[in-house]
Amino acid sequence: MDVVLALMFVICGLILWSLARGVRKKGFTWKRVGSLFLSFFLLIGSGFFLVDRSELLSGIETSGTTEQIPVELVKVIDGDTIKIIYQGQEKNVRYLLIDTPETNHPRLGKQPFGEEAKKRNTELIESGKLTIEFDVGERVDKYGRLLAYIYVDGESVQEKLLEEGLARVAYVYPPNTRYLDPFEKAQKKAKKKEAGIWSLENYARDDGFHAESTEAEEETSLNEDCQIKGNIGSSGKIYHTTDSPWYEQTKAEVMFCTEEEAVEAGFRPPK
Repeated sequence: MDVVLALMFVICGLILWSLARGVRKKGFTWKRVGSLFLSFFLLIGSGFFLVDRSELLSGIETSGTTEQIPVELVKVIDGDTIKIIYQGQEKNVRYLLIDTPETNHPRLGKQPFGEEAKKRNTELIESGKLTIEFDVGERVDKYGRLLAYIYVDGESVQEKLLEEGLARVAYVYPPNTRYLDPFEKAQKKAKKKEAGIWSLENYARDDGFHAESTEAEEETSLNEDCQIKGNIGSSGKIYHTTDSPWYEQTKAEVMFCTEEEAVEAGFRPPK
């Protein structure tokens, strides 16, 4: 982009020089002056669109190279977001290409492995020299957060979280896909070992984390371990243990693990 800007200013200078020369020699017409001014403003306008406007608006000047930029940590927000000092300002940074469970989401609340991901992220971030790396695409999201790859002593934090099963590959928006292949390989290893989020069936999916499916599976497992059948009929709420002569033919509307649980729920044994 620096080359484009330099070339644009050189051409603008030539146009203005030509205009001044024509005025000085008095060998100009209003038509010529108008065409020169039109060329000048068209060049300025096209230059604005050629330059990456996200850099101009955000004040972030990077070339999208693999340069790792040293930054200062302010705090860890969660498993995939931190706050840093960048170019003299506090900025939130959202980790590129990964997603970790929430710790305090206004709608989703606290999700399984959210605290573990935040704790591990904190351990990694505070263990050495912190640097960030931008990709070739957008560097700021709609919330004003920087989008970057995170390193500690040159080691990828994203890749480490994926390897340990505390993050999933997500939010893949080209052209910010520089490390997609190694990230997917790290995720594959974690899935094979059933580490972290992959230890819970149907929890981590392509569209996010689903804690409700985990809760339903836990409830089903608990009910399978409980053998006392609770039935509600014309005779009231009655529970049947496996010793009851009517156990097999009783339709269970609720299951209890102990007779105490059944009594507390308002059920009584058969007469």
